[in-house]
Amino acid sequence: MTAASPQTAPALADDARASRAGMIRRVVQGDLASLRVLVGLAVIWLIFQLQNDRFLSATNLTNLMLQITAVGLISVGVVYVLLLGEIDLSVGQVSGLCAGIVAVLNAKHGWNPYLAITVGILAGTGIGLLQGALFTKFGVPSFVITLAGLLVWQGALLRVLGETGTVNINDSKITGLAGTFYSDTVGWIFAAAVIGVYAGGTLWAWRGRVNAKLADTQLGGPIFRIVVVSGAVIAVIAILNSDRGLPLALLILVGFVAGMQYVATRTRFGRHVFAVGGNAEAARRAGIRVDVIRIAVFAIAGTMAAIGGILAASRLLAVNQSSGGSDLLLLAIAGPVIAGTSLFGGRGSVWTALLGALVIGSISNGMDLLALESSTKFMVTGGVLALAVIIDALARQRRQAAGRI
Repeated sequence: MTAASPQTAPALADDARASRAGMIRRVVQGDLASLRVLVGLAVIWLIFQLQNDRFLSATNLTNLMLQITAVGLISVGVVYVLLLGEIDLSVGQVSGLCAGIVAVLNAKHGWNPYLAITVGILAGTGIGLLQGALFTKFGVPSFVITLAGLLVWQGALLRVLGETGTVNINDSKITGLAGTFYSDTVGWIFAAAVIGVYAGGTLWAWRGRVNAKLADTQLGGPIFRIVVVSGAVIAVIAILNSDRGLPLALLILVGFVAGMQYVATRTRFGRHVFAVGGNAEAARRAGIRVDVIRIAVFAIAGTMAAIGGILAASRLLAVNQSSGGSDLLLLAIAGPVIAGTSLFGGRGSVWTALLGALVIGSISNGMDLLALESSTKFMVTGGVLALAVIIDALARQRRQAAGRI
């Protein structure tokens, strides 16, 4: 191999500097939000570990995974609403109401648990369809419709629970959703499956770009992502196996996130959601049925809220008057925004539901370990959300200045 000539060395240096500058520009403009979130998550974990050495223990990390499941599932639906540039303020109360329906049907009326769960999920879908139709057909802002829904569904939960105010869940089929853990062997099989699917999908996408003669077809990037994801998956499974094993709740969360990500990025419906969120009028002129897309998205949000509420009830073994309340709505919306889904619509990923829930859950879990007061927890969480919104707004301004939107 011949050494680089004096003429080529400066060119190589310029290319390296341009690559670094491009990376920084993409981070600033929000294109590499996941990288920013992962760095932030590492910093959060380091801070809490220095304050309390139990934070990164296998037991606490397993508890963390269980704690973020409900919020993560609700956030999946929130991501779709945010992609439209809209907001759903009712998802917290919808989750509590649907969980209450399941608990009452099963515990008080003796319904089969699977049938009760089905009715609870369908109730969430119906609520989403209703709110989406009201928002679409009457032109009322989504935050107004869903704010009214927040109050209505809170009252409905109180009516469903009745005078007792609390319904305990004892059916093993329902409690098992959050209480089932799989063996080490199952955990490693799951890890191998995830790594195999991710590696295959990444290399297949790279091959397609090469065949299409698109830019940026170097193999180094895909290989690096495969190595990073593989290492993360192996580490997670090793930690979980050292405690109670792989939780079913985590499988449910990852399954929904991966499935809804596929819908968002690989189907016509998903492309239409991004189009409507980017420019509704342009989407309408292109022949997209904007009203149908909007109603369907709110139905998805209601459905995912119901599923998240049922998982929360499974973990807590009960539904009460405060179910779906407190800071659940804030966490469900803050997570995706913190992880990079834009409040302005048209930009984001369903994976931000998982990443955001992990960030928010880590902050909450760490403050619980430090025994901080609730007032401090609310202020810190609100401050993180405000910072994420500011970063999103700045990134949007950068893209506008660059002429990209």
